[in-house]
Amino acid sequence: QVQLVESGGGSVQAGGSLRLSCAASGYTYRTMGWFRQAPGKEREWVTTIWTDTISTFYADSVKGRFTISRDNAKNTMYLQMNSLNAGDTAMYYCAAATSRVFPVARRNDYTYWGQGTQVTVSS
Repeated sequence: QVQLVESGGGSVQAGGSLRLSCAASGYTYRTMGWFRQAPGKEREWVTTIWTDTISTFYADSVKGRFTISRDNAKNTMYLQMNSLNAGDTAMYYCAAATSRVFPVARRNDYTYWGQGTQVTVSS
């Protein structure tokens, strides 16, 4: 059964940190990533990891603050978010594909999605 389950969201003050997790099951996913959607805005790409090469990619808005990683033994992906600001407030979605996705930011190339976890940053 294909399943992506996010956890770790919550409320934090500006400058704080959160770590999101995405537990995956069902397939071996070659590409996994995070997208986010703020109220009234389009869902935007945040970061991606190729699970075989461990290549990582980041949106400019999060580069240097967010870190994506994956524990293959646990089949879990993580997003460490530091120096959070109000602009990071959004629902964060885990996304995955069984093939290598490139370019990495195209939402429609990700086949599987989680239900999302809310991140709220207060200033």
